[in-house]
Amino acid sequence: MRRSAIGGLLAGVTLMAGCTATDVQVPEPTPGEQAAELCRTLVDDVPRTLFGEAEVSEPGSDLVAAWGDPVIALRCGVDRPDALRPDSELMVVNDVAWLPEPPDEPNLYTAVGHEAYVEMSIPPAYGAPAEGLVEISDLINENIPALPGGKL
Repeated sequence: MRRSAIGGLLAGVTLMAGCTATDVQVPEPTPGEQAAELCRTLVDDVPRTLFGEAEVSEPGSDLVAAWGDPVIALRCGVDRPDALRPDSELMVVNDVAWLPEPPDEPNLYTAVGHEAYVEMSIPPAYGAPAEGLVEISDLINENIPALPGGKL
């Protein structure tokens, strides 16, 4: 079930016990080369603060970014979400469609409809996700072309 995969990802986005926020471990996605190139550009352009939290240095990959404690994580080049269906309810933020998971209390949001899928893990402690999704949506629009014909 996708919910257990979400739990696994969120468990994987952790601060190492007894360490500072600079020791964040975020699982690295494994996109194809074209998506990886787009993602490197996106991640290079992420804001240095998100939700008022400073970017964590050295998340371990040029395809991921992280901020704060609890950790807010961005992974670019993830696989198409298993939960994405023709009837999925999507949130649209600045012309970017996001799949929120789990549906009842989302804390994982995946941008769909672009040449690379971008995933944001936003702990509930930060409240509504709009602030972070707005900034990242703008970067997606600037750096990752939309799929043709409205494909997701």
